[in-house]
Amino acid sequence: MSGSGSDTDRATSANGIDPALDFFAGTVAGIAALAVGFPFDTVKVRLQNPDIAAKYRSTFHTLFTIVREEGVRGLYRGIAAPLLSSAPLNGLIFTSYKYLMNSQLHREGDIPTLTQITLAGAGSGVIASTITTPIELIKIHQQSSCSPINSVVSRQLASTRDVAGHILKTYGLCGFYRGITSTVLRDTGYGAYFLAYEGTLRLFSPAPPHPDSASLIEEVEAERASHSWPALLLAGGIAGVAGWVATFPFDVVKTRVQSIHGALPGHPYRSTWSTIVASYRAEGLGVFFRGLAPTLIRAIPVNMVTFATFEAIVHAFS
Repeated sequence: MSGSGSDTDRATSANGIDPALDFFAGTVAGIAALAVGFPFDTVKVRLQNPDIAAKYRSTFHTLFTIVREEGVRGLYRGIAAPLLSSAPLNGLIFTSYKYLMNSQLHREGDIPTLTQITLAGAGSGVIASTITTPIELIKIHQQSSCSPINSVVSRQLASTRDVAGHILKTYGLCGFYRGITSTVLRDTGYGAYFLAYEGTLRLFSPAPPHPDSASLIEEVEAERASHSWPALLLAGGIAGVAGWVATFPFDVVKTRVQSIHGALPGHPYRSTWSTIVASYRAEGLGVFFRGLAPTLIRAIPVNMVTFATFEAIVHAFS
């Protein structure tokens, strides 16, 4: 961390949490969530990839087919890149969310409105997309058995190093940011994500303390700490569902854009807009919700684990 001590003190005071602790807790929560949810992410990618989607009939048919043909390891193929980067990325999301939320407050000790929470969450998603885009680009080519990059490197399912090396050699650093527009649009869903979490917890909370209370911060933090684990888990599960439902069509578009490589002239998936138009004309409106079932199945336990782990670590060290 960098910056003046006074700035750090203000951020810590406004949240009741040291930003370094936010980052650490978010990173550990990201590792736990990845272990729980990655198999369903693999299923989602297989269902969204038009080259191989016809092979699978449903969420669980896809799951069992992968296990039967590739073993349990097939469900975790491509996890290396997210494990090394998505876990700390989760820490960045929580830290940037708190920073962006604090920047909207007029004075120290103000309780953020739900609108401010939504804007902070959406902003944290935009920041995160600069890291998410290359991570998911590599992961998608590993998870898709018919990926053109897998064919180039002469392996049925290429390693993280193979995919990253091919992209860098062929397209340069810019090649890692194919699909960033659709990724940014999808990741604004963190606005709905944090809104749903904070909003649900407020339903379980008593009326907020008077704004002139001298011990406002202490009362707010004590209130958060008093939430039961069932309330925290419920809020996490609702947040996961809300975050995905809000922008899921852009995830489908992102997967299709990133499933090819290079902005090939005339290719239907050469850009975000061309992918939307081509997908709708060929498969109708329903295509934009393909893979939603495994995503929501995954989102509930993953985000229960994410927020429960985050809150546990924060309360343990605060």
